[in-house]
Amino acid sequence: MKTASPFLELENGPRVNVTLDGMALSLPRGANLAAALLAAGVGVFRRTPVSNAPRGPFCMMGACFDCLIEIDGTTRQACMIEVTDGLEIKRPHRDEALA
Repeated sequence: MKTASPFLELENGPRVNVTLDGMALSLPRGANLAAALLAAGVGVFRRTPVSNAPRGPFCMMGACFDCLIEIDGTTRQACMIEVTDGLEIKRPHRDEALA
């Protein structure tokens, strides 16, 4: 039986507070950050700097770099990060895309 989300198991357990571009989110502590953001409805993690094309998690194992996000000023792959309390997440190239 197919479910609405492949990440339903992320709905249970303790949650922590993080921010994404200043927006407060409650995500499952210890979950894979890329999976947790997808389950929270975030589909676009970044936009390419040249064409402004949307990008989000693709491989979920650190090979493709499409899930790049910025945490505390450092660009990282969301699929390689564990959710911890107080993460301040920003989307790279956000300001350039809006200019």
